[in-house]
Order: sequence, then structure tokens, then C-alpha cells
Amino acid sequence: MKILSIIPARSGSKSIPDKNIYSYLGKPLMAYSIIDSLKSSLINRTIVSTDSNYYAQIADSFGAEIPFIRPKEISEDFSTDLEVFEHALDYLKTKENYIPDIVVHLRPTYPKRNVQDLDAMINLLIENSNWDSVRSVSEANETPYKMWKMDNGVLIPVIEQSQIVEAYNQPRQILPKVYSQNACIDVTRASTIKEKKSMTGNVIGAYVMKENWDIDYFSDFIKIDQEIINEKNKVFCFDIDGVIAKLSPNNDYNLAEPNTPVIDKVNKLFNNNNTIILFTARGTKTGIDWSEVTAKQLKTWGVKYHELKFGKPAADYYVDDRLINMNEL
Repeated sequence: MKILSIIPARSGSKSIPDKNIYSYLGKPLMAYSIIDSLKSSLINRTIVSTDSNYYAQIADSFGAEIPFIRPKEISEDFSTDLEVFEHALDYLKTKENYIPDIVVHLRPTYPKRNVQDLDAMINLLIENSNWDSVRSVSEANETPYKMWKMDNGVLIPVIEQSQIVEAYNQPRQILPKVYSQNACIDVTRASTIKEKKSMTGNVIGAYVMKENWDIDYFSDFIKIDQEIINEKNKVFCFDIDGVIAKLSPNNDYNLAEPNTPVIDKVNKLFNNNNTIILFTARGTKTGIDWSEVTAKQLKTWGVKYHELKFGKPAADYYVDDRLINMNEL
């Protein structure tokens, strides 16, 4: 089968400027979706639809195809996914006589995805010929049975008709379980998009996931950071000043104070069998040897680590108070 993935990555973003290429853990955000698509054993073509030549260059560097630059009129704040996907399918049919059987929608703002889920969802759609699409969902934290609309100051239940009398007054435990789409993966038949003029169609298969790692705001990165705290068998490299320690007045490191919340997380990573390397630029400019003071401070503060380096070592993750990306600069 011809299975195409499309990653829509327009350049405009209000919540996080240039969100789709925002640098996270050393890669632009959309790169994670490109890499996931290329790892799939079933997807045989990966395309990024973008309105930006700069984004196109970045996508190309990670192995995606960019057969076109998306027109501006379908790259606005209120442009729909259907417009973007219809344009891509029309272009490929007209220019290449390429018509896929299945289209996979991978949003560029999802940095933590399981490739096995990708292939499992594609297989679900293949196995269920009466389905128009498969959508990934997560169990909702809030139930719509207890949600309200408002009209002139009067509350109206979102779900007005229900077999449960006054559902909004009932214990949550007896209410039906509900799910929210988590923006991770959508798998759709190309015919659903072109013939039914819909990204999902009428019969939408469910694929339940536990997590939702979609990035809309800077605060969403915190959720993923908390997940990283549970990593095992990785190498983490932490800067001392500004991360392990609070910044010292006039770079007098004798006055440094511990950043206790960060130290607690470092120690948790250490206890999870991760390798902890601490590095510092102390003395780089002045030539002062701060090694004895630094080692004594780390011991006093109770920091667990494997190596202390005056320089920058190799690692899987760097945690540095001076790290910024080009967009922030």
C-alpha cells in the first residue's frame, strides 16, 4: 500500500514564536515527527507541508520531502487541516500522478511519540475496512457531563440530553468514561479526505494512549521534563552555576548557595541509574582554581554525581542556564 505521512508545519505561531522549529533537547520540534515517520515500518513517504523556505531546509536536513511550498492563503491562523491535506494530495496527483491509499497526520508539535503506536494504528485501519480513520485519544481528565455553557448568566449543561438524570450532580465514578483527542497520530484513508471532504469521516476508530505530549505553550514542556526525570541509563550533564547552584554575586563562588529543588531532581536521576556529570566554567577567565571549593560545596549540598569537569563533556542531555535557541536570541 502507498502510505503517506504529512507533517503540516506553517511558520506562524502565536503561543510560542516559531513553535514548529523551537529547539527542544537539541532538535527543532518538528524534527521529532519527521524522525518518527521515517522509523515506521509501514510509512513509505514522509512529506512536510510548510509555507517557509527556511522550515523546508530544516525539514530536508532531517530527511523529509518538501515537494512544494504551501500557499499563504492556506497557511493562516484559521486555515484548516482539510485545506492543507487536500492541497498536498491534489499537488501530488497532478505533478506526480501519486495517489496514496492511507494518509498519516503527524503534528509537528509532538516530541514524544511511540513509533509502535504509529504502525499499530495504520494496521487497525487496514484491518477494519468499514472505518474511515483512526484517531489517537487519551482518557479525559474532566468529564463533559459536568461542564456548562452560559446564556445571559444562566448555566446550561453541555450534554443536555442524557439517560443519566442530572448527570452534573452525580458522582464522577458512575458517569461514562470519556476521551479527548491527544493530537499525536491520525490515520485516514485518502478517499476520506478527497471524497468525503473530511479529515476523519464518519466511522472513526479509537486508539487509546495514556499520555498527551502535544506542545501548545511553554508550560507544556514542563510535563515532558517531568517525564525525563524518570529516565534510566542515560548521561545527564548539568552546569553548576545557575543550575545546581544559585548565581554568585560578582562570580565569587565562595558565596554560592544550593538550588535545592534542582539538586533533588539530580539525585533522583542518579538513583535511577543515570550517569550524572557536573561541569563548570569556574576560573576559565580568571585562572583561579575553584576545584577544591566546588567539590566541598557539592558534598555539603548533598549532590550525587559521578564526575566533575571544568569544561563541557559529551552527554545525552545538557542542562545549562545559558542555553538559548536562535529564535530566543
